[in-house]
Amino acid sequence: QVQLVESGGGLVQPGASLRLSCGVSGETVTKYAIGWFRQSPGKEREFVAAFRWTYGSTYYADSVKGRFTISGDSAKNTVYLQMSSLKPEDTAVYYCTGSRYILSSYSDPGTYDYWGQGTQVTVSS
Repeated sequence: QVQLVESGGGLVQPGASLRLSCGVSGETVTKYAIGWFRQSPGKEREFVAAFRWTYGSTYYADSVKGRFTISGDSAKNTVYLQMSSLKPEDTAVYYCTGSRYILSSYSDPGTYDYWGQGTQVTVSS
């Protein structure tokens, strides 16, 4: 059984940086596409970024492109989301997700099989 555990969330000021981690257990992370989604109260879950080891490919939502970077460390079975120039609108619970196969698109939450419990990111002065 694959398990995903997020960490690294917290309260930061606008303009600050934060790095989220997604630790994967139960399977070799390089076999998976790993994505990050976020959800704010009253809003639908929103795609943030995705990473595919097989092709070394990265995908980003327009809202975070140029500010967020997704990367992986296969030795640690971990995927990271480096967030910079954070804005109050980035405030949300951030979820890590994984799937062996992407049947629709990386931005479709329905294509992912496994989800972490989420970590809160709050950007506020």
